[in-house]
Amino acid sequence: MSPNRQRASNSLFSAAGLERDAPHPLPDKLRPQTLSDVVGQDHILGLDGALTRMLETRTLGSLIFWGPPGTGKTTVARLLANATALHFEQLSAVFSGVADLKKAFDAARARRESGTGTLLFVDEVHRFNRAQQDSFLPVMEDGTVILVGATTENPSFELNAALLSRARVLVFRSLDWEAIEKLFARAEQVEGKPLPLDAEARSALVRMADGDGRAALTLVEEVWRSAREGEVFNAEQLQGVLQRRAPIYDKSADGHYNLISALHKSVRGSDPDAALYYLARMLEAGEDPLFLARRVVRMAVEDIGLADPQALVICNAAKDAYDFLGSPEGELAIAQAVIYLATAPKSNAAYKAFGAAMRVAKDAGSLLPPKHILNAPTGLMKSEGYGGGYQYDHDMPDAFSGQDYFPEMLGRRTFYDPPDRGFEREIRKRMDYWAKLRRERSS
Repeated sequence: MSPNRQRASNSLFSAAGLERDAPHPLPDKLRPQTLSDVVGQDHILGLDGALTRMLETRTLGSLIFWGPPGTGKTTVARLLANATALHFEQLSAVFSGVADLKKAFDAARARRESGTGTLLFVDEVHRFNRAQQDSFLPVMEDGTVILVGATTENPSFELNAALLSRARVLVFRSLDWEAIEKLFARAEQVEGKPLPLDAEARSALVRMADGDGRAALTLVEEVWRSAREGEVFNAEQLQGVLQRRAPIYDKSADGHYNLISALHKSVRGSDPDAALYYLARMLEAGEDPLFLARRVVRMAVEDIGLADPQALVICNAAKDAYDFLGSPEGELAIAQAVIYLATAPKSNAAYKAFGAAMRVAKDAGSLLPPKHILNAPTGLMKSEGYGGGYQYDHDMPDAFSGQDYFPEMLGRRTFYDPPDRGFEREIRKRMDYWAKLRRERSS
């Protein structure tokens, strides 16, 4: 059927009242009709919200909506077109190619000639390759389209710099407890019946939605379908009926990196309780415990270092314990290592020293070590001064010669600066003593 005939058929369907009587999913029934109906995005749509201010000035530029699923990105784009009298055109980067883009651009140019602007909404815009993203630039610059792209991925990493420079990024937040409760109340009002849940089960349903409005309303429908006449579910029954428990996150997307970052920074900030919370979040979501064990080892060498040399030993032991015990018993070893790291003295001195040494090694090039520390296996090398004047440290007082081991052209450098805490307090004492001996013996 041609698009014109399809539209005509849909119009006749609506005119006959059949569409009104046809079953609609709850998310479709509760789809906001105005921007003020959208919940959970007050920082964008409230009195001082970014979009509110744009609409007050009657100017609208291209936008990138960045946020998790079910937060209203598509709905806001559609309502934005209505509020600005723009034609709403929608594409999905998953199903569209160059031919679809060209067709959309040509149609927008034709509308522009007749005095109608186009808001082109592109869902999953990050899935377009760089060349496809570049194709938007001319039509954005000449005003053929107002682009509104939606993405669940970080635009800084997934979108071209040229495209980002021509669009404003608006961040959509996961729906909080209050916003999800508003959706539940609206659903109850529209359906004319309460949710068959006790207070604890209702709270559990909010958690199951995990900030996704669409998921929240789908869960509400499942609850009503599952409840018998007069039945009221408690939290345990709800979990059994829905076969769903804790909220999950996409281990390949931002949720994964956000939580591992939160775990790492909680350890670095010496907060064992917060660190355990984020560890539990990731384990509950199905994260690979060995991935977490590897990250914990990384924390030991980056943030604890030589302030507590046992930190690395304990983290490696935790990894081995998980290998030996498996899940779930082995996860306790990882948790123990996390607590140890969070409560250990902190030092990034070794981490910084290594980075500084790497930079100097890269910049200074292939400098020859001083000849007195080079071996002289041949007569020629010995005649060239290789090994001449080398002092065997074990034969010296305090087992310390004080000789310079840096290349002559580089000069002496300082990379490692241990702080005066943890075990590194003892290391600093040794280094200060050796520095004193070095000065004395070099003079």
